[in-house]
Amino acid sequence: MARPRKPLLSTDRIVETARALVDAEGLAAVSTRRLAAELGVSGPSLYNHFRTKDEILEAVADSVSGQVDLSMFQDGRDWRAALHDWAVSYRAALRDHPNIVPVLARGPGRRPAGLRLADAVYGAMVEAGWPPAQATSIGALMRYFVMGSALGSFAGGFVDDASAYDPADYPHLQQAHRLAEQQEKIDERAFETGLTALLDGLAGQYERIRRSAQSRRADQIAGK
Repeated sequence: MARPRKPLLSTDRIVETARALVDAEGLAAVSTRRLAAELGVSGPSLYNHFRTKDEILEAVADSVSGQVDLSMFQDGRDWRAALHDWAVSYRAALRDHPNIVPVLARGPGRRPAGLRLADAVYGAMVEAGWPPAQATSIGALMRYFVMGSALGSFAGGFVDDASAYDPADYPHLQQAHRLAEQQEKIDERAFETGLTALLDGLAGQYERIRRSAQSRRADQIAGK
């Protein structure tokens, strides 16, 4: 009876396996030896696809960037709605793969999906009328905010033991032990609160920039 054939080793299969390992055990769990064992292949065969462990982690990071929806920058949504919807999709991808965030935080480097993400955000802001310098700052600001929200849970950082919050020491934390049980709801609300505040602030800046540009054009027409 013929022996069952092993699935062919491919770049995608290596990345999928490495991503699952990072999700389950963290960055430190990834090694060429461990990956080879998980894939049922010899260690040297991985080098036909990746030269180093760092290259594998870069590919895992890019696969997560590739999960972020970018359609909102192409379907006619205004810049504010597009940024909001993109941030929600971005956070969802990072929330599903939080252990890879430290690699993503280094910036896109040469990663194709990461560069497409940066290009989409920057291009949409410039097309909406933001000056290039501000468009760059917006991309950076949104990345800081979304990645920060994915690094940990605020509500999950409190223990569910009421005795840990003695009113004599913490008079305003008498209900803190109840935060953990509503972790997802509280964290989602906090993210939306912060995102709305951020976008409100940007909207104010945008209006000032637009009025300034209109004033300059009026002055030029008047010959001033």
